[in-house]
Amino acid sequence: MKYYLVSIVVLCMSFFGCKSDKPAIEHNLDIMTYNIRLDVASDGENAWKNRKDFLSSQILFYSPDIFGVQEARPNQMTDLKDALKNYKAIGKGRDGENKGEFSAIFYNADKVSVEQENTFWLSETPTEISKGWDAAYPRICTYGLFTIHETNRKIWVFNTHLDHIGNQARLNGIQLILKKISDLNTDDLPVIVMGDFNVEPNSEVIKNIKQTLVDSKEKAKTIFGPNGTFNNFKFNELVTRRIDYIMLSKSSKIKVKKYGVLSNSIDLKYPSDHFPIFISLTLE
Repeated sequence: MKYYLVSIVVLCMSFFGCKSDKPAIEHNLDIMTYNIRLDVASDGENAWKNRKDFLSSQILFYSPDIFGVQEARPNQMTDLKDALKNYKAIGKGRDGENKGEFSAIFYNADKVSVEQENTFWLSETPTEISKGWDAAYPRICTYGLFTIHETNRKIWVFNTHLDHIGNQARLNGIQLILKKISDLNTDDLPVIVMGDFNVEPNSEVIKNIKQTLVDSKEKAKTIFGPNGTFNNFKFNELVTRRIDYIMLSKSSKIKVKKYGVLSNSIDLKYPSDHFPIFISLTLE
């Protein structure tokens, strides 16, 4: 009798579209974006040599699976790689190969792997070392297609640092990134775009991004920390400027459990002039 009952259930599921009550598999990822402030001697007591250990230990404590950095000079990339033993990185410097500031993407090689990666310039000639439109400096975007080892799920991650002067460069740069996503993401995979956008939430740049993507803060179940992300190393002043973001695909299959702006300090000093943003998300 049991055999016939099992057979009927199997036939129902196979031929009549009956659904199992088994919950969908979730893929958990922790993501961070961090403008680490370039290494420049004029920063004095806030120079990189005085804060690199704190910054590295902060990253290790939160242990993001994937994180993007901005303003990382070659020596800073070396320091991060030396300190973050389980992480690998992709990306080029904005002056070519290992020269100039990086918008690199680090990833925990024990948890995820990269299938393809590239860096392009935010300019009219994106495959060449170049400065676009009214930008003060060359600007780049590094991206990778990542696979989560545990579930074999894939996700695109883009990391950038938009210009701090040229509004046209910011607007056109974001459009170039969105166009690149459209060209690459033919399988409609989840997408993350993160970085220092150098604009606040009411800007035209953010309005343009949100036609395609959604602000992770607006999707988060739990929000923690200050609203602002740019502290300028001024410990005793309110942090109000929000210019760093993690944007996500507009998909109900991406859920943001937590969004945090991490304002850790030691002895009244911050590890960077920006706070990192940290999110925990699930992919269904």
